[in-house]
Amino acid sequence: MAGRGPRTGDEQPPAAIDRARDEGLVRICDLAGRPRGTGFVADHHGTVITSHEAVDGLARLVLHAPGDRSCVVGADAVTPLPAADLALVRTEGLDLDPLPVTVRDRVGTGTYVRIAAGGWREARVLGTTAVTYTATDRFHLLGEALELAIGTAGADALRLGGGAAGGPVLDVSTGAVIGVVGTALHGEHPTARFAVPLRTPGVRGPLATLLARNAATVPAYGADLNPAGVLELTATSVGSDGPGAGPSSGTGEESSTTVERTAVVGEFENFASGPAAVLGLVGPPGSGRTTELAALAARRTGGAEPAPTLWLRGADLLATDTSVADAAARALERAGRIVAASREGTPGDSEVLPPGGYGGELGDIGPERLASLSRDAGRPLLLLLDGPEEMPSALAHRLPDWTSGTAAWLEETGARLVVACRPADWEQAGAHFPAELLHRATGAEPEPPLPPCVRLGDLTEEEARRIRARAGIPEGTLGAADARHPLTLRLLAEVRAVLPDAPAGRLDRHDVLGAHLDLMCLRVAVRLAAANGVRGSAVRRLAAQVSGRVHEAARRCLGPGQGQLDRESFEAVFPWGPAPGRRSGRTTGWASAVLTERLLVPAGNGYRFAHEELADWIQGAHLDLDAALHALVHRSRDAAPAAGVRVPSPSGTEAERVPAQRTPPSAGAGPGPRRGRGPVRARRAVAGRVAPGPPSAPARASFRSPDTASGRSSRPCSSWPVNRTRRR
Repeated sequence: MAGRGPRTGDEQPPAAIDRARDEGLVRICDLAGRPRGTGFVADHHGTVITSHEAVDGLARLVLHAPGDRSCVVGADAVTPLPAADLALVRTEGLDLDPLPVTVRDRVGTGTYVRIAAGGWREARVLGTTAVTYTATDRFHLLGEALELAIGTAGADALRLGGGAAGGPVLDVSTGAVIGVVGTALHGEHPTARFAVPLRTPGVRGPLATLLARNAATVPAYGADLNPAGVLELTATSVGSDGPGAGPSSGTGEESSTTVERTAVVGEFENFASGPAAVLGLVGPPGSGRTTELAALAARRTGGAEPAPTLWLRGADLLATDTSVADAAARALERAGRIVAASREGTPGDSEVLPPGGYGGELGDIGPERLASLSRDAGRPLLLLLDGPEEMPSALAHRLPDWTSGTAAWLEETGARLVVACRPADWEQAGAHFPAELLHRATGAEPEPPLPPCVRLGDLTEEEARRIRARAGIPEGTLGAADARHPLTLRLLAEVRAVLPDAPAGRLDRHDVLGAHLDLMCLRVAVRLAAANGVRGSAVRRLAAQVSGRVHEAARRCLGPGQGQLDRESFEAVFPWGPAPGRRSGRTTGWASAVLTERLLVPAGNGYRFAHEELADWIQGAHLDLDAALHALVHRSRDAAPAAGVRVPSPSGTEAERVPAQRTPPSAGAGPGPRRGRGPVRARRAVAGRVAPGPPSAPARASFRSPDTASGRSSRPCSSWPVNRTRRR
């Protein structure tokens, strides 16, 4: 509040904020309609906190809420606390959002507050003092009441019998209720006005229970950041940075493409109740690592006792990070901006908030503070790091230092970490964590050289059978090597959802990946066609162009981006506006169509294919296998095995390191009788769903050379040798 002029006692906040505050107030009357006081709802059960003097001596109360809602309660619904001049009233049907209550035991002198007394008025806390509460039957001595400095008009509105008793006293900077107005309180000065603090040292009984429930369910920020605020921030992070609610993500509920994996859920539960701080969820691409992380996040955030969970991605790490805390701070900053925008105009906002965006409104929301609050609440903060192999190369070269800093931060704050990655990445990263921090899975230890971890592979036969049955996949459609593979089953289920009567036949993993890619290209084409008014056979030609651009994107992913397209490359392949080139015409909206269908997804400062195994498969189709194997096998002398491989530059004067995680595309580049051609009958049927015409055209176009389909030549890629031979 630096730089602001002196404030007057009766200065009013903006009208919109006044109305927002009024929406949270409850008027308390007797059966004759005479006003007795005010209150506010403190939990989602409709419990109202008010002053004891507002209910004193009444057998029945009438409570009025905005919107002509009212509730009549008897004395049995009132919990009187006359020793504190407070009362709790159980109500039904008022349907009001609860207000947050401060988590501070003491309020500093000079704190600006807002009170409801004939309209919202500003006051200031002068300090605490002993007062006497005069009830109908006896006097009660209150050791600590808040003395308020307020203007003359406000002081007159706080007179005894004026209906202001029990109204909330809001901290201007946080919006939390720090006390309730008392009009029957008497101190040394007859003209002084007082409020009863809600949270004092040693508070117990029903009030303590209600305040604990408020802190756990009603978010507050700034100096009053509570567990509910922590949960709101972390849940926002999962919602914005996590895999989302699309078909390629886990939501914690079984669908036709997901199933609860009992063994994995059991390991997560053991980890949550055990002493370990780090769990490695290790499996190859397509084994369901991201799905299991998303299901874990859904269980933690949507359960009966929600726990704070923060979603992080390897692509969001920066080369300058010293530990996982740096990425967590950025994720919370993004979540904070979303939360602050959603809170505009709420009772916590007012003109006295300092400028500067969410920081002034939400205060300190750093990972250290959130981890401390979560630890004190008995629900440690859990960080989910998905795909650490996507971290920048410069950070990968400093992996031991980054891992050591992460381990030290976890031990200091009490936070926990789940890392979902490939076996090769855990072999390096897991070895740098102290052994005592790692969770050991039940049963056999992983085969050396892998550190302790939870191995994720194929589904059990029962789990796979349930998915096949729900998705309508006939038994025997897939071979033994693919019938229990999570991603293969998921993608085949998505294809069959579009083609329930697709021709039967024995398929393998390459067939399913090819059919799914064709289906996604057709979906993108349909979306583009709808936005650009394209119909008929032109949709088929558009699908061929989409397929060519997808393959062009895959080729560019083999370049310096290490599996990722930077923004410039992405927009060159999938422009937001009209695409250059004769074949593309005036078609617009390529980028939004591809992202909406989640064929590619944002990742850090660029974009990646949504499915890691699909990315390896399609990139492998464009890899010059001989040159790639030469780079992998015949390493230059200065190549560090743990950091990757150096590929000699054309000039021979310097080499560029290829990280170890970029080796998987070479596995998909090998020869095979049906490599890159897909199930012909199924893919023809997919094509026929979009537009009439020769059904083989989209299938043929999806594996044509990208520069042929798009009518453009691609720029050279430098990290991997690219096979530029046209496929006919």
